[in-house]
Amino acid sequence: MAQPQSHTQTAPGRRGPTLVATNTVTTKDGLTVRARVDPTLSVADVVKQLCMNLKISGNPLLFALRDADGDELVTDDNLRKKIRDKAALKLVSAPLLEALETIEKLQLRDEKTLRFSLFNLQKYIKEEQFTNEFLQNDGLRELCEVITTVGGNTLAYALTSLSNLLDLPYGWESLSAEFIHKIVQILANPNNLVNVCRPATLILRKLVDADGSQAVGSGVPSSSAGFSAPPTATAPGTVYRFGFDVVYEQMKRERGLLEVVVGRLGGGESMMVLYSMTLLNSLLSHATPAHWIELTSTLERLNTSRAVIRLMSSHTIEDLTNSILDYQGNMVRVIYFKKTRRVLVSGHWGIDDGEYAEQGYGGDGEQEAMLDYIWSCAKLEVETSTMTPRYTNGQTGESSARSRGKSSVRDIIKWRKIGFESEDLRREFEGTGMLGLECLKHFVQADPSRFAQLVLEQNSRAPERRCPIAKASNEVVEILSEHWSIFAPGYSTSTTFQPFFLSFYRVHALALLFFLRMWSDSGAATTDFTRVASLVRSQVKVALRNETDRPWHEVEQEFLESDYRSVRDRQMKELELEDDLLNKVPVRNLRAKLYKESYEFIRQQRIQCLIQGAWFVNGIPLAPSPGLVQKRQSRPWRYMRLDRNLKYIHYCDSAVKFPVRSGLEDLSDKIDVSQIGEIAMNTCALPPNINVAAGPAQTVSDLPTVSLSASPLSFSLLSVRGGESLGDHVATDPSRWADWTDGLNMLRRDGGHVATPETAGFVNSLTEIGLKIKLLDLSGEKVDIPSSLGPGPPPADTNFFFSDL
Repeated sequence: MAQPQSHTQTAPGRRGPTLVATNTVTTKDGLTVRARVDPTLSVADVVKQLCMNLKISGNPLLFALRDADGDELVTDDNLRKKIRDKAALKLVSAPLLEALETIEKLQLRDEKTLRFSLFNLQKYIKEEQFTNEFLQNDGLRELCEVITTVGGNTLAYALTSLSNLLDLPYGWESLSAEFIHKIVQILANPNNLVNVCRPATLILRKLVDADGSQAVGSGVPSSSAGFSAPPTATAPGTVYRFGFDVVYEQMKRERGLLEVVVGRLGGGESMMVLYSMTLLNSLLSHATPAHWIELTSTLERLNTSRAVIRLMSSHTIEDLTNSILDYQGNMVRVIYFKKTRRVLVSGHWGIDDGEYAEQGYGGDGEQEAMLDYIWSCAKLEVETSTMTPRYTNGQTGESSARSRGKSSVRDIIKWRKIGFESEDLRREFEGTGMLGLECLKHFVQADPSRFAQLVLEQNSRAPERRCPIAKASNEVVEILSEHWSIFAPGYSTSTTFQPFFLSFYRVHALALLFFLRMWSDSGAATTDFTRVASLVRSQVKVALRNETDRPWHEVEQEFLESDYRSVRDRQMKELELEDDLLNKVPVRNLRAKLYKESYEFIRQQRIQCLIQGAWFVNGIPLAPSPGLVQKRQSRPWRYMRLDRNLKYIHYCDSAVKFPVRSGLEDLSDKIDVSQIGEIAMNTCALPPNINVAAGPAQTVSDLPTVSLSASPLSFSLLSVRGGESLGDHVATDPSRWADWTDGLNMLRRDGGHVATPETAGFVNSLTEIGLKIKLLDLSGEKVDIPSSLGPGPPPADTNFFFSDL
């Protein structure tokens, strides 16, 4: 029962029972009373009894309770917590009245009143009761009109309110394409205030995320095609009708938008940098086939990766670390997509236009332009001959002509002059795809005169002594892809920054120059190609070690100054410890397949750990709000468990650990997984009165006073709503910390990134164990695995079909 504290009259000599107040309540008139609130009642009943006992006129439905400290609305979900924490409460207008009053003030357009109303709207819009009334009374339309007409801080408050509204899964499906374009214009204006651009960036990011695939659930890794699958069809009226295509069409109307967003990565305002990174990551994660090439080409032209590399050494906030790792994971998807995108050229390049039409990516004009550029820089002449011994590479006249493709190019000697094995470029780039072509083009573009000199030098040698530059380039691409585990999109296990990976083309150029130098220094012949490639693979491992800490000039020195004799001696020592079988192409392909299976196995294991549940300590944020430490010391332990639908994390706080039943009955509170935007690590400290091994101490004085410092086993769940913390936790041991931080990351729709070395180590160990088990039978029977399989003879007629297996 909710009533002011009072004393009951009793007979003389006897002391009557005294009601114990649970909270203080302040009315609109400023009257503060001590009241006992019954935790079994609903909030509506509590307000009704308060109005009755305090003789407040008016309908109780027009009143509500709020926390006097944080202005948080008291609901049935948090009433018990407010009573338990003895929170100071205040009796205020109900969200129904506040919503109607806010809409009226938005319609007035009075500058001073409007600014104050929008300032309050930022926090009220997060409350379900207020938001429902606000939306039902056409408040969204009024808010959108305000955004299109105001500026300065008033615009910042309005955009923040809309950004908070977009966290809800309903109510904003009516946003028009023109309004989205208005947000794009605001963001693209480099003169706008930072506090205006921050919420505008968040709005665009949330609209990109709002596609059909988000509506059907999360936790599914990205499609294996390298880009986001087309949005899933959703029911009419849902907010999940926007997505990448809708937003990107408006972004293209403002040509300089991406340039402005990438430019802000170098700004001094850390939160603006973070929001810009999240927008870029969202675009890369949700890009559809129709715009994938255009988006990635634009970001590459703007040197986005170079800006991210600078952030690796200069960023100051922990949240940005996760965004950088997400960007690395997205770039793995980009590289994999390029590697699997086929190189197909039109008829005069050796393949009929209609026979191999590239599906979904347009024509071959881009590829032909690259090849034209490469050939023009080589400064060579095309030769036509029925058979020239210098370019047969040991083949018979019949097989050489057959390998070069159709009759239209059979007598042309062109691409073999720069190091291809045949004139069929589709087959030459079969393993490296568009990535191989781009790497060769960047190598040529870096120094065209050097490329011309290298080609001329190789063509002046005897045929068996020539280094096939183009073939070497593709081999280097394969070596680097293996080094950085570019096996499939969504399977990146890097837990550290990889600045050299983000400079893929530059590393490729250095490794290719090293390949050519090793070829010359060792006096290699055509039959020594595999041996030289092994030298390059060994050097790549050495030059790219400790990638996070090594400066770029040391990498250049390793590739440009290492002599053949020292590299060969080191490789011989490595061969004594390694089995050459593991470096053969079929075995490397098997490893790639097992790597994906191991990643998925560990992902499921981590999620099962979350479903099983665990105890954590409620950590102390390094910059806590007043009074937070005392509240958390009274209930320092938290048990968390993920439900089997992977939608909510249920938890309860307790003064001591206790046996938790297998269901959810003991876990009264919950966190919506979809509202978790980041898993930040090393963010809070262990309370001074908690011993993880022994449990809570009796008093704070039992332990010596220590300064708060971030625990290495701490992590925080940061909300998508502006990054506020949904919970700060300290794990009891490293294994539990790895289980939960990586498990929560892997729940994300794009697969997230692996954040702990323990999980990355498990994936790699499982891969190696699986590989050795698969090879046991072969090694036991001494079966020889070829390094490569040559194509068989063509069929004698067309009476055949391709099997599905």
